[in-house]
Amino acid sequence: MHTLSNSEITDIRLQMIKFATLQLSDPDLAEDIVQEALASAYKHAGTFRGQSALKTWIFAILKNKIIDALKIRKRTVVLSDITESDNTEQFFDQHGHWGEKDLVSEWRNIQSAVYQKEFWAIFNICLDHLPARQAKIFMMRTHLELTSEEICQECNISVNNLNVILYRARVQLQRCLSKNWFDEET
Repeated sequence: MHTLSNSEITDIRLQMIKFATLQLSDPDLAEDIVQEALASAYKHAGTFRGQSALKTWIFAILKNKIIDALKIRKRTVVLSDITESDNTEQFFDQHGHWGEKDLVSEWRNIQSAVYQKEFWAIFNICLDHLPARQAKIFMMRTHLELTSEEICQECNISVNNLNVILYRARVQLQRCLSKNWFDEET
């Protein structure tokens, strides 16, 4: 089993806190959830089979702890103003996924790029530049894999509002990644 250095553990913990805080909108609860996830990882370290990266395994535990917290906790969230213009080109299919025919040519080769550390660093920077509400809802859908109904209930929004928020988040992420990852001048 791979052992982590103190600096690696510290880095993973900070990433976990950042992610949990984004999802829970409560730094104290996020800290508690991260501690629970780390304690659970330590307690069940013997079950780690190495089929994925240790960080991935720990984040899967965190993901489940966040989902549990979201299901238990009921709270009201103020809707943020979304100022992105509505005249953007339609980039997505009927399921909300980027359409293959609408991808910029550089995006067609994304399969080879997604595993590069630099790509994910830029992706996280782009995600950080989204309005907090958009980033939270985007991560609820893509990382926590919550259903539309679960997200709408948790965030007290309609399905139409959810779809608009997800659409705008994807457009902003695509623009940011196109500019900062695929643009050869940067």
